[in-house]
Amino acid sequence: MPRPYVLLSAAVSLDGYLDDTGPERLLLSSPADFDRVDEVRASVDAILVGAGTIRADNPRLLVNSPARRAARVAAGLPEYPLKVTVSGSGDLDPSARFWHTGGDKVVYTTSAGAELVRERGVAADVVPLGAALDWPALLEHLYSVRGVRRLMVEGGGLVHTQLLREGLADELQLVLAPLFVGDPEAPRLFGPGGYQGGRLRLVESRRIEDVVLMRYEPTAPGVGRGVSAADRHWLAVACDLAVLCPPSRTAFSVGAVVVAADGTELARGYSREGGDVAVHAEEAALAKIAPDDPRLPSATVYSSLEPCARRASRPVPCARLILAAGIHRVVTAWREPDTFVPAADGNGLLTDAGAEVLLLPEYAPRAKAPNHHLLT
Repeated sequence: MPRPYVLLSAAVSLDGYLDDTGPERLLLSSPADFDRVDEVRASVDAILVGAGTIRADNPRLLVNSPARRAARVAAGLPEYPLKVTVSGSGDLDPSARFWHTGGDKVVYTTSAGAELVRERGVAADVVPLGAALDWPALLEHLYSVRGVRRLMVEGGGLVHTQLLREGLADELQLVLAPLFVGDPEAPRLFGPGGYQGGRLRLVESRRIEDVVLMRYEPTAPGVGRGVSAADRHWLAVACDLAVLCPPSRTAFSVGAVVVAADGTELARGYSREGGDVAVHAEEAALAKIAPDDPRLPSATVYSSLEPCARRASRPVPCARLILAAGIHRVVTAWREPDTFVPAADGNGLLTDAGAEVLLLPEYAPRAKAPNHHLLT
């Protein structure tokens, strides 16, 4: 199910608060960081906040720089990104600044909430998601109907918490401000709940005047058939590895990564790695892991191409190597065509053996790119 890249953005105090309980909004970012946020806004297709943020902060959510707006228009984009909010109840104030500034707006709500939004005359497109809010359905709609490829989420804490708990956040941009709030009644960034395990990957840390920006990416694979943001990241890594394969007219170029449940990369490999013209990507990666590694049974294999079910070059195909390693979760981008092995069905072999196999076809173009000469 294709969806946008989801970027969470927030600023917090040293003790983890988004705001205090005073009548005015607590400004946590510095002037230079506000400008950085404006730059990020200008780079995305849509900006989302929860209904609670509209009630509490009455934000406009604009790209403030005229130069950045002009650059968007010159690139064929709307002057402002799409503005999005989410409300289960539909309890939205039609006079809020959110509706009367910037470009197009859309409200995602429940079936009951949609009636209230329309009754109040809120100036936005209204999309009911059914009896309850459904984040995967919301993101799929943004991608397929509204054309959103990059989504910036600016709050509030409940929205950030829900997206992280469901494994739908691709990146967290967190700014740490040098002050304390210390009020237990004030809003915090993250609430309690069952978050995905594993450590986040620190992509960047940067001082901006007196605040610090930290950019993190999730690393932990999804569970079962649930697709997490980290699943997409690791599959993209596998697709990039395929580019490293020595060229061949008689075999596909494939990349593979094996990742533990906590997000630790166990090994990676690619076809014909190390000059071995017969080695496959999954085979190369698994060979680098001790067979008795206790992390293997809960690990996930990411492969740019469906693992082979039959092969002429070696006695054991990659699908069986994966099963022999005790791994029962595989994420792949592309089904093996009949170019070399007719009716190959590695995914079927894995599924019949009880493995969970996820196919993310939106990554197929990246997986096919280094094999273009074999497909034309």
